[in-house]
Amino acid sequence: MPLQRRVVVVHRRTELDELLDRHATRGQAEFFLRTRGRTLAAVQERHDAVTEARARVVAAIPEGWRRADVERADLGRFLVAPEDVVVVVGQDGLVANVAKYLTDQPVLGVDPEPGTNAGALVRLDVTTAERLLTRAGKAAGTPGGPRSAAPPPDGAAQLGSLGLRTEDLTTVVAHLDDGQHLAALNEVFVGHPSHQSARYRIAADGPGGGSGTDGERGGSGERGAAGGRGPVRGSVRRERQSSSGVIVATGAGATGWCASIARERGGRRLPGPTDPLLAWFVREAWPSPATGADLTEGLLDANGELRLTVESDQLVVFGDGVESDRLVATWGQEITVRVGENRLRLVVG
Repeated sequence: MPLQRRVVVVHRRTELDELLDRHATRGQAEFFLRTRGRTLAAVQERHDAVTEARARVVAAIPEGWRRADVERADLGRFLVAPEDVVVVVGQDGLVANVAKYLTDQPVLGVDPEPGTNAGALVRLDVTTAERLLTRAGKAAGTPGGPRSAAPPPDGAAQLGSLGLRTEDLTTVVAHLDDGQHLAALNEVFVGHPSHQSARYRIAADGPGGGSGTDGERGGSGERGAAGGRGPVRGSVRRERQSSSGVIVATGAGATGWCASIARERGGRRLPGPTDPLLAWFVREAWPSPATGADLTEGLLDANGELRLTVESDQLVVFGDGVESDRLVATWGQEITVRVGENRLRLVVG
């Protein structure tokens, strides 16, 4: 029996939902907001905008297609099928939260409040999303028609059959030497779970592998910053470090956390969203008799790797700012970060 296509609508609870959970009544919520110089009307307006956007997206789902609604907190327990079309209604960060659970499914990022969000990942307004869903329904065929058979397994073929045009965004993945891995769309952070220093040995290759040396400390080797010249292919730079952690970002994450670090360092060239490159930065490396602070930034291409060998009781690895979904690496374990195999297929038209 042919598979029915399904639209998975992803959203997160609004501020009003959270306020009512916390304060039980609208009156109590309004009093709380007034004590902080805010009004319930403004919160209600944003809630209504998100609710209306979701309702319009749901109404535009093609006849005969199935539908599933998923709240952000439930993403880790929800299985996205190969034939699904994912519609994210909310902020840019919500698209990043979804990305790690996908394998080639097309994603429509819908901005319910144009002008409020940056729009780096939620690039479609509601009207455009409605039009694209209608087009996809016509391209796929009506239920029971000659084109309503099981969707093709190949991601590119699936998008072609739906008449959707995408931009394929690079992802980043971190692997532990025990087989665990974690993927992210914007960035991966490796560091201590508290505000203590993270201790590790770092080894980087690929273009812009840093300015350390092949020795254990680092020195005045060729400049390899994200934007400077890097070592030739095959060279590996190593250093023992104590720092506030390491950030490895994609081009999609180059407008967020990574951008602020690059700006503080005088501006660095960062990859574009579709470039198969990663930019990495060490935060607040501490120079001491036992640790160096030379190998602190660089670029990794599709074949490059950043490896960290843990020299603390434990370090954590999490992606896109979601600390609750993390890996824990203990003393002696190796963490390897590289360009992810999967790409996020973000629908642009």
